[in-house]
Amino acid sequence: MTQIHLMSIRHSAFYSPYLMTVAGGYLRDEGLQPEYRVATSVPAMLDSMRQGGCQVSQSAVAANFAALERDEKPDVAHFAQINARDGFFIAARHPDPDFSWNKLRGRRVLVDHFFQPLAMLKYGLHRMGVEYAALQAIDAGDVAMMAQAFRDGGADYVHLQGPAPQQLEQEGIGYVVAAVGDAVGPVAFSSLCASREWLSTDLARAFMRAYRKSLDYVIDAPAQETAARLFEAGFFPSIDRQVLTSTVRAYQRLGCWERDPHISPTSYENLLDVFAYSGLITRRHAYECSVVAPPQ
Repeated sequence: MTQIHLMSIRHSAFYSPYLMTVAGGYLRDEGLQPEYRVATSVPAMLDSMRQGGCQVSQSAVAANFAALERDEKPDVAHFAQINARDGFFIAARHPDPDFSWNKLRGRRVLVDHFFQPLAMLKYGLHRMGVEYAALQAIDAGDVAMMAQAFRDGGADYVHLQGPAPQQLEQEGIGYVVAAVGDAVGPVAFSSLCASREWLSTDLARAFMRAYRKSLDYVIDAPAQETAARLFEAGFFPSIDRQVLTSTVRAYQRLGCWERDPHISPTSYENLLDVFAYSGLITRRHAYECSVVAPPQ
């Protein structure tokens, strides 16, 4: 077995196609022994990749924009899509089948302030005819702190990635009323990245074969089967299996996972629209600066 070191910037069922390369045994089938860990930040992930401590990481194409804005060449290239839509949800205190985005006006909303989720929420609100300034947006810290703040009554709505809002639903504390992915539409949201040098290796090609199989699996398999395999692999020990199943099913229905792992130019252009709207980029950076085709 050849060892391969995998990282993530965030750990969530949203990234099931990536996690299933491990949980489903697809990497082992290619002769690869995976080690998976979560990075503390994008810089920490990049440092690990530069030092050879990581070959592949979950990240986002938008993570390259900071370097491009400084006229620097990014250290990594994004070679495969994980999610073709935003994976965050809006949860309310009560079920609301008639929810409209206008209901967020003037209300206290716990918002994930990480760079991409925040940019996507602002753009989604804009597309729904609501300005972000109309919300009483609250920054309570990380995901666990946001969920706890909502439990403690600190807001009317909360903006969370699965499985956190599904956990709130099981507890009878919060109820999913909207998906930011529906508001934003198709976009280059999260992806896999690696050094351009590594992507030309046999190891990269073996990884990609495993990833394609994993992607097909999470699209086709019943949600409860995917959840069971992720749970049994130890990826979500503190999440109830039914909550995990509900989360996987929500992402399947939302259309986050697509069979073709290419990051399309159209999805990239949509990403530029999102970041230009928030003023986070000053020009439309070329697709080739950040994106390459999957290893063949």
